[in-house]
Amino acid sequence: MDSSPKGMENNAVEVRICKAAGKLNDAPANGLFPESPRKCDKMNHSNSIPNGICGKPEQKDYDDQEEQGDHFSEIEIANGRNGYLEDHDDAGSSSSMTENSDEFQTVSPEKSEHVKLAVDKPNTENNGGAGILRPHAHLPKPEAPPGLNSSPPASPNGDASANQKFGVAMPAIGKLIRERSSNFSAAFVRRLSSLKDNNNDTEEDPKSNKRDVTEFNLSGLKVTVKLKTESDDHQQQGQTLKGRISFFSRSNCRDCTAVRSFLREKGLKFVEINIDVYPNREKELVERTGTSSVPQIFFNEKLFGGLVALNSLRNSGGFDQRLKEMLSSKCPDDAPATPVYGFDDPEEEWTDQMIGIVKVLRLRLPIQDRLMKMKIVKNCFAGSEMVEVLIQHLDCGRRKAVEIGRQLARKHFIHHVFGENDFEDGNHFYRFLEHEPFIPKCFNFRGSISDTEPKSAAKVGQRLTKIMSAILESYASDDRRHLDYIGISNSEEFRRYINLVQELHRVNLFELSPDARLSFFLNLYNAIVIHAVIRVGRPQGVIERRSFFSEFQYLVGGHPYSLNTIENGILRNNRRPPYSLVKPFGAGDNRTELACAKVNPLIHFGLCNGTRSGPTVRFFSPQGVEAELRFAAREFFKSGGMEVNLEKRTVYLTQIIKWFNGDFGQEKEILKWILNYLDATRAGLLTHLLGDGGPINIVYQNYDWSMNS
Repeated sequence: MDSSPKGMENNAVEVRICKAAGKLNDAPANGLFPESPRKCDKMNHSNSIPNGICGKPEQKDYDDQEEQGDHFSEIEIANGRNGYLEDHDDAGSSSSMTENSDEFQTVSPEKSEHVKLAVDKPNTENNGGAGILRPHAHLPKPEAPPGLNSSPPASPNGDASANQKFGVAMPAIGKLIRERSSNFSAAFVRRLSSLKDNNNDTEEDPKSNKRDVTEFNLSGLKVTVKLKTESDDHQQQGQTLKGRISFFSRSNCRDCTAVRSFLREKGLKFVEINIDVYPNREKELVERTGTSSVPQIFFNEKLFGGLVALNSLRNSGGFDQRLKEMLSSKCPDDAPATPVYGFDDPEEEWTDQMIGIVKVLRLRLPIQDRLMKMKIVKNCFAGSEMVEVLIQHLDCGRRKAVEIGRQLARKHFIHHVFGENDFEDGNHFYRFLEHEPFIPKCFNFRGSISDTEPKSAAKVGQRLTKIMSAILESYASDDRRHLDYIGISNSEEFRRYINLVQELHRVNLFELSPDARLSFFLNLYNAIVIHAVIRVGRPQGVIERRSFFSEFQYLVGGHPYSLNTIENGILRNNRRPPYSLVKPFGAGDNRTELACAKVNPLIHFGLCNGTRSGPTVRFFSPQGVEAELRFAAREFFKSGGMEVNLEKRTVYLTQIIKWFNGDFGQEKEILKWILNYLDATRAGLLTHLLGDGGPINIVYQNYDWSMNS
């Protein structure tokens, strides 16, 4: 074979590089896989390639080739002849021969699929019309590694045709990886370059359904590219600002909520100073602004203004520019300080006047276990024993000592072991409040009873409501159906709440008005649920739920209160809970005096038990508790608590109504009662069913006990 340049003529032929067939690629567009060299062994193994195309390989041979990783590329030659270009362990995936060299030159995979290559076409007279230059026949032929296939070994006589017949051309794994990586990179770059055009098309056509997030698959790899939005720019800008945005707020303030939402939408970090949570900061607010009204926004140390100023600057489009100007420098020391975690504001507290007497009694009284009414009563003392100690300590008469004992009982320092009386002289047994058997179950008790003068129950309840409302504004979703319990547990607001509920130990609940008492226990119930989920977790089964609602207790006004006793004992006037045979309060229990005189069915839509099917968590005010409960009921029925199917004449109701049907009445009465709290659409459908006189089916929805996180 004449391989000299004189024996060859240069011709430009078109080479079409097709996608390789194998597990790493999809099937070719024409549905035919490239020919296997095993099927070409019937060809004339001379230096020329016969006219025509090899037949389609058998499936078995193709599978073997696919598993072994063979990689072939079909080439189409302009003179009408087809062949196969075998991939060897060289540096490039596509090659061409030059006129002066037999070396291959790499072709970049980023080029288009149809590539013009300059191929030295040998003289047909000297090469038998072959379109490809073959190696010299006497050169050694590559052989497959031993054991790679089941083909018989090469003939011992070194026959070249036998080597070609049973040999397998294997590409190097490194080369295969490089080719796949190059193909992937090229496709990835092409796809990214088209994103900008797609985005422009979407902006021009408002009806376009193109999404901001583009997904495409390459060789089994899913790639997601999210286009940068304006909110992302603002968020990145907020992270690079050197200054600080601060604003003073209050709980349950609509303007403060609007400011908070605006800053969050912009992706700007800010410091909120809620003066209901940090009451001592109100004095600073007045000094800086001259008023106690909120919200008041500060950029570094400079006062920006309230919601009106924010809306004005936002509508004029100058907010971003003003933000850069005011926050381009580091926040100075005279800017509003960030609230510090772990420090309580100093408050004026007075020690109880009786605490000195209580300390003497705790040291001198013979506290021990005694047998009474065939029961062992632990940690108790007799009334006569306490009278003697008081007479000796105060140097007073017996009557005055008895009166002092009654004052201690009214302030919940001591209790009768069976709750029979406040205090009497004689053989009656009493114990200190901290020795009551229910104390270990009270999660607002920390080792000792509060010795400070009890604050007003109304004042403590109001402070509790403000702190819990501040928690919801920071750690609840906009619809307040989902809570971030982890964030709540780590917050300064929750730490202050835990300290606040210790003031409930000896408050006087009897001084509350009926509406104030209703809102107090509604708010206390919802707060206890949040505390219980954080402390013990959400119950999973029936037994755990019973423990969750009965065992997690607070010490309030000298008595224990669980979720069960608040809902069924206080708010439902001591009625039996669902699937229970006993009432929360037994005969002679002083807590029955605090129970609501009349059961209001709306309370069931104001109690959030921490589940997805339960009502939205909220806190109520003493002045508007009735109106707020009606709003809560409307919101609950609107969000899926009641549905109407007119065709099936079926009404779907929440399980809450089934559990407490004694509070709502009979089924027809329930439907008429619900009409008052439905939106116009549902009310119209239900009115139609009730008006035509036909039968109505009531189906109760499944209850989702999963946590509202």
